[in-house]
Order: sequence, then C-alpha cells, then structure tokens
Amino acid sequence: MIILDAIAQTVMERCDILAHYSEDTDRLTRRFATSPMRQVNDIMAAWMLAAGMTVHHDCVGNIIGRYEALGTDAGTMLFGSHLDTVCAAGKYDGTLGVLVPLACVERLHEQGRHLPFAIEILGFADEEGLRYHTTYLGSRAVAGIFDPAILQFVDDNNISMADAIRRFGGQPDPDLLRTARWQRDELLGYCEVHIEQGPVLEAQNLPVGIVSSISGQHRYALSFRGNAGHAGTVPMEMRHDALCAAAEYILAVETLARNTVGLVATVGQLQVLPGASNVIPGSVSASLDVRHQDDMVLAEACKNLYQQAMSIGQERRVTVDWQCIQEHKTIFCAPHLSLFLARAIEEEHLPVYALASGAGHDAVALSELTDVAMLFVRCKGGVSHHPDESIKTEDVAVSIRVVEHFLDHLCSMGG
Repeated sequence: MIILDAIAQTVMERCDILAHYSEDTDRLTRRFATSPMRQVNDIMAAWMLAAGMTVHHDCVGNIIGRYEALGTDAGTMLFGSHLDTVCAAGKYDGTLGVLVPLACVERLHEQGRHLPFAIEILGFADEEGLRYHTTYLGSRAVAGIFDPAILQFVDDNNISMADAIRRFGGQPDPDLLRTARWQRDELLGYCEVHIEQGPVLEAQNLPVGIVSSISGQHRYALSFRGNAGHAGTVPMEMRHDALCAAAEYILAVETLARNTVGLVATVGQLQVLPGASNVIPGSVSASLDVRHQDDMVLAEACKNLYQQAMSIGQERRVTVDWQCIQEHKTIFCAPHLSLFLARAIEEEHLPVYALASGAGHDAVALSELTDVAMLFVRCKGGVSHHPDESIKTEDVAVSIRVVEHFLDHLCSMGG
C-alpha cells in the first residue's frame, strides 16, 4: 500500500511537470501540433522507454508506447487519453489517463513481468479540438475514421491542419489517416481512465466509478445576419438586430433543455460584429452544443432547435444559417470489460457505482474499432476545464490498483 501511494504521488508530480508546457505563460493551454505538445511527447516518450516500452509517434502526432506480451501472436489491450488541453485548463483532464496505466506498466517492468497480451498506451495528440474546432483528431486517426477533408481546415493564424501536421513531423497522408492501427480481432479492448469532470462521485463519497455510456453529442455553428446601423438614429421598430435575435434564440435553447429530461444544451461562443457600443449588431456567430443519452431524443431536440432558429429569424427579419459541425451517437461501454472493472473495484472493498458520461472522450472514436470501458476518478467539486481542477493522491492510488486488478482479470480470461 505504501509503495502504491508513492507511485500515485509520482503520477501527481508528473501531472505537475507536464502542466509547465503551455502556449500561455500564465495558464495551461496546449493545442494540437504545437511546440509544447512536442515537448510533452518527448517527456512522455522518455518515461515510456524507462518502463520497458517501445515508443513511436504515428502520422498524426500521437505518442504510442508498447509493452510486449509473453509470447507472439498475442492480443493487445489499449489504454490512453489525450495530452492536449482546452484554454486555461486543469492539470489532470486527459493526462491522468496516460499516466495511470503507465504507472501500472512501470510496476510490471520492475517485477520483470509480462502478461499474456501486449499493452499499448496512447497519448492522443488532440481530443479537445481547440485549434481546428473538430474533436478526436488523434483517436480518429488510430481508429481509421479520420476524415481527410478536415486537413484543409485552418487555425486562427491561417495554418492548415495538413501543414501543422507536417511541421510537427507527421504525415498528413489521407490513406494513412484512414487506416486503423489494428484489426479489430487483434485487440482485447480499450480502457480509459479519466477524471469525472462532474460532482457525482464526490457526492457519493467514492474515489472511482464505472462509466456505463457516453452521451450522444451534436455541435452546430449558427450565424444571425441582420443590418448594422447607428445606435442613435435607427428607430427600434425599424431595426434588424442580429444580437437580439441570437439572444432570443439562446433563451429558447435554455427553455427546451430545462423542459426535456436529461437534455443539456449550451451556447458557449458568440462573436458580435461590428462590436461597437454605438452600433446595432449586424451579425452574430454562435456555437451550439446539444447532448443526451437517447439518440432519438437528441435528434428530435436538434430538429426543434433548428425550427426555432428559423422561426426567430423570420419574425425578426434576420437571416439565420445553421451548419452541422459534428454528430456523435451515444456509445455504450462493453459489459464484459465493465464487469472486470467492477470486480477490480470490489477487490478494493469499495461499492461499485456506474454513471453515464455527459462529456465526450477518446473512447467515442475508439468504439468504432474495439470494445471500450472507462474508469472515472473523483475530482473536487466536479470542476474541470479550469485551473482549479483538483484530484486526490489517494484516489489516484485507488485507480492504479483498480487497473492492476483489471489486468489480472484479463489474464484470467486468457488474454
């Protein structure tokens, strides 16, 4: 127990180390294919090599460490999460899911022990989508479901994704990006350890929980186009105010979400132009994020929100454009892998608690390739995507022990 507590402390210290590598000097921001991401990959590679793993970077910039099996022709169990962050991020979102399984592999290496199956740990180059506004770049490439059309997307500095990948040392080759790293029958599954990013486990006074499913998620880009004009000379009844239309729509989004059980909907970005205090807003760009555990409810809600946007635009004489950015269906974690996690938790003499994830994770993309499971770790106050993100060292120790038990159960089924 004392040894594992020390290992958990090492995981926490490593999270601190990686948090220093940021594009911003006063906060943690680490986007896809940037210099800080390269530095983090290099550090992670050194830790993986020291744990007896072979290491390589794939065509999109993921870092992959492999710990070989006892024999040849063995299957592979995947672990991992993302190493990119949101803007002004916390230290543990994503990173924990790479460092916890790495700690388990380090223990195996110290013991001179190999399992009947190989272990691969993936540090995904992009999950958050901060730079190119499309998520799961790393895991989609691994799963062979990367859409080459997005290689032409540009960032805020007009650098295309393809150019960014090249500069990072990758290969923006459409054929490579559409080719899965493994065949389905070569894999035992994928398990992702992740902070909960919500308050449920803390409310239940539990260090860990099992994810049952990950909510379906639709993202849209909306624009409201009216007429800009002088704030003092255009009468109210003659205005085509894009911001007023957007504001009415945002409240309609909130109302629908409040009145639909289990639905969450968020307008998280607004850009108002011309953006002057004495000018009537002529155009507004807005994001819309809608999630639900039931795909039929989600689809119906999005249809309703589309119709309301068009209706508000017509009533206010404002043109509304609606563009679908991405649609992800609800995914369900594999029962047999979740059962192994449940048994592992029971071996720690803890109650088994299952909960749905409202947040998206790399497991969504990996579910297209193999069976997936997720282990949530309690975080203080449910705070995430924020510098105040916080977890307990003792909870990390529990997660390490659970993953070790999980690996033992995989061994018992013959790998």
